[in-house]
Amino acid sequence: MSSERGPLLLLDTASLYFRAFYGVPESVRAPDGTPVNAVRGLLDMIARLVVDHRPDRLVACWDDDWRPAFRVEAIASYKAHRVAREVPGTTGAEDVPAALAVQVPVIRDVLAALGIARVGVPGYEADDVIGTFVAREVARPAGERSSVDVVTGDRDLFQLVDDSVPVRVLYPVKGVKDLEVIDVARLREKYAVASGPAYADMAALRGDPSDGLPGVPGIGEKTAAALIARYGSLDGVLAARDAGDPGLTATQRRRLEVAADYLRVAPLVVRVASDAPVGEVDDRLPVTPADPDALVALAGRWGLTSSMTRLLDALTSVA
Repeated sequence: MSSERGPLLLLDTASLYFRAFYGVPESVRAPDGTPVNAVRGLLDMIARLVVDHRPDRLVACWDDDWRPAFRVEAIASYKAHRVAREVPGTTGAEDVPAALAVQVPVIRDVLAALGIARVGVPGYEADDVIGTFVAREVARPAGERSSVDVVTGDRDLFQLVDDSVPVRVLYPVKGVKDLEVIDVARLREKYAVASGPAYADMAALRGDPSDGLPGVPGIGEKTAAALIARYGSLDGVLAARDAGDPGLTATQRRRLEVAADYLRVAPLVVRVASDAPVGEVDDRLPVTPADPDALVALAGRWGLTSSMTRLLDALTSVA
């Protein structure tokens, strides 16, 4: 890790380039006709984030494994609806639009030429990489912690919110020009939960169809939040179920009993890892490109000169 201890900006990169792909017209193309809307959109997002939030450190967190085996082994339906085809020895290939898939290697090349740290870990999602960086910051002595902003369109990462560091989530509403700042006060206001871990416990009860997580049938978000508020945690809810606590209605107890197998493994799937094997990372915000010649070549080949210029100007402005 860098010895610089200034504010850290963590990007859920796939979440952002998917948003860029759907938010920027596919008519934005390279000179050879290849679509580059996701590349240009992502570069412009990063430029805006750097100017608006002025981090000293920046990491583009990466899905080296979009559907980790340890989560699929726990709950087979996890992201199963997004599998495009079975691939032996893996949990399947993700269903990604062809026009986006061709842009992902370009994004990797551009980040490398710029010198922006891109970090993924085999067997883990970007969420887990982000969770590990956050855990490292939380573990530091109080006087040595730096603020962390996580930029993602994935509500799962709300579980990392922690006012003591602070750790916030910047959630795009309409692109990165319009970000909803998620802190503990916002979690209380919007979801009636009192902490990031409480959000994860609520999410396990509620489930998430977009990730193939069934949740507890009949227990929606409001009821899940109320149960976590009453009993403090998912473990507290399950202890109340097993003890026949009168605070649970007969229907709630029955629903929790029917979902016992799911609830036993749900935390492993819902909670992001905090101990992914992320090595030492130079996360300093680059002031000058790591490989200027490669950057010039990439800008010319893919028609990215204007977006590259905006991002380089942004990086220079906060130096």
